Amino acid sequence: MVDLNALSRANAKRWANAKPTREAEAASIASRLYKARQRYQAVERQTGVPWPAIAVIHERESSQNWMGSLAQGDPWNRVSVHVPAGRGPFDSWEAAAIDALVNCPPFLARHKDWSIAGALTALETYNGIGYAARGVASPYLWSGTNQYHAGKYVRDGIYDPGKVDPQLGCAALLLALMELDPGISFAGVKITKSPVIRDPNKPSLTNPSQGSIGALVVNLIKTIFGRK
Repeated sequence: MVDLNALSRANAKRWANAKPTREAEAASIASRLYKARQRYQAVERQTGVPWPAIAVIHERESSQNWMGSLAQGDPWNRVSVHVPAGRGPFDSWEAAAIDALVNCPPFLARHKDWSIAGALTALETYNGIGYAARGVASPYLWSGTNQYHAGKYVRDGIYDPGKVDPQLGCAALLLALMELDPGISFAGVKITKSPVIRDPNKPSLTNPSQGSIGALVVNLIKTIFGRK
């Protein structure tokens, strides 16, 4: 029996010490996930599951294949054959995703603790608690960070301690999403690792590109209020 409270504490500690090991790959995938956030947000509105959690599950289960169900990656327009089996067919990816979160174990739509520790543990239970039962870091979460080195279930019930998971884990992807959008939060608590250092020469609201409409507006405000 896995103590989920102990697992949450372990995941919180791993998060606090996590450092990405495949940053360029994570940044590329996170950018792709972030561009689709409106679709994930539509599912969030129906389930209460934060959209970044939905996004990283989608990547883990089907490499963001929009024809793959969020539940297990099977085509959502056919009855699923992998666990959870017998789901579908559905009319859309969104309908299949809502079913996966509302009607399939571990029923993430019922999950209440969306602090970062609670979110990581929810994501781990979505994949299964076999790694937690062994007392090892789950690659479903930690692959692509310094918290994971090797060990993977290569099929149901068969664990290979030397196998390295080639996919990035949910934590690595959440860290990369945070770099894109520091406002991403769980239960109102921002995911914070280190300050985001922005390029002072990069155009922004207060430092627009020369000749842009933004620059015209800023110059007009400065003129009105006598700022130099």
